Amino acid sequence: MSDMLSIGASGVRAYQAALSTVGENIANVSATGYARRAVNLSEVAAGSGAVSSFGAGNGVILNGITRASDTYSSAALRASTSDLTRTTKGAEWLDRIQGALTGNQLNTRVTSFFASAQSLASEADSSALRTGMLSAASSAAVAFTATGKAFDQIDSDINTAGNQAAQTLTSLGQSMLKINEGLSRAQPGSTAAAQLMDQRDTVLSQMSELADISTKTDVLGRATVSLGGSSGPAFVQGGVSGMVSFARDGNGNANFSVSVGSTTTDITPNGGTIGGISDGAQRVSAIRQTLNAVATDFVAKVNANQTQGKDQAGATGTAMFATGAAPTDMSVLLTQGTQIAAGVGGGKRDATNLANLEVTRVSAGFEASLTTLVTDNATAYKQKNTIADAQAAIRDGAATALSSATGVNLDAEAVDLIRFQQAYAASSRVIQVARETMQNILDIR
Repeated sequence: MSDMLSIGASGVRAYQAALSTVGENIANVSATGYARRAVNLSEVAAGSGAVSSFGAGNGVILNGITRASDTYSSAALRASTSDLTRTTKGAEWLDRIQGALTGNQLNTRVTSFFASAQSLASEADSSALRTGMLSAASSAAVAFTATGKAFDQIDSDINTAGNQAAQTLTSLGQSMLKINEGLSRAQPGSTAAAQLMDQRDTVLSQMSELADISTKTDVLGRATVSLGGSSGPAFVQGGVSGMVSFARDGNGNANFSVSVGSTTTDITPNGGTIGGISDGAQRVSAIRQTLNAVATDFVAKVNANQTQGKDQAGATGTAMFATGAAPTDMSVLLTQGTQIAAGVGGGKRDATNLANLEVTRVSAGFEASLTTLVTDNATAYKQKNTIADAQAAIRDGAATALSSATGVNLDAEAVDLIRFQQAYAASSRVIQVARETMQNILDIR
């Protein structure tokens, strides 16, 4: 009878744990990062129970909790997430650049300035037209300045985003280190180990949104992480986690590095948020160089034209524009329309110098350069969005594949729930029968 009690007791304990596991699966059916658990049950080996070693049916034992996993699907989802995030973040910076280039109507105001010069050329002695050209010059200067300030703000936001990404990666590395330590202490096959592995995969997913990572796991589930792909520097390894840093070089490019101990290694980001930041910083730097070149050329040529002509009073013209610390920090030096050098000394109606300004406008191509900046950036933005749509489909496919392998299926859980309930009830009945049989034997007089 004691063997029957042992068999029933082992079944009650095992199937109680199984029911608890099924309940946990059902409760977390929609939980992000949760991987389905399954119980690993086996028959008690012959000889370990109270019956003969040649017998069988010694009960059931719970060997542990098995956590569903798919290494390849997990890696594919992290890689596709990293690619998509780089593209979408890069597109966000392109959108910001587009707003800076078009928000202040720079090209329109430069065109208005030259149009006002043409109008004045038709009637060089008109005070109203001279005032209009001076106003258009002020408007163009304000547009250049505002556009430069807009790019200053983008640069500042890139610095903020870069530092924040570096700090978040460093924090995630510390979290991964603690998870690895927990896995070292957790009993393999336990619920605690499964929960730690869920947290590990969640942290890895968050890392993949920030950077392209390469991971390896040991038999205990502890992760080793490298940044910048499989050939990148180690970030979390053994009992050490690195610190990620962000900086901008002299050309405005974004640089990320990871320091582990006294060793600092540059990261070459090929994905994630830091990849998008690097792309955005590089794009901003290139456009600012072109914008500064246009502003410098515009001021130099317009001022040169002014000094080659005569103002309304017949005096030699003076510079129209001045610049500050940056080429786009532009202001108008002239205070009156009479100071505009319309001619070269041929009288009040002489507009020869304004005609020369129109020639300079065409040859220098100020407006064409600004238009090219806008159209090229718009094209790049559209291409990014097209690529993002394709990458989103790839990411969704990878997520579906992983969900199929590790997600909770309520139909399957319902079947397991009924099966384990019946097994639990049967084990309870075995205990009851053993008790009743023992009692009947004791009642024999």
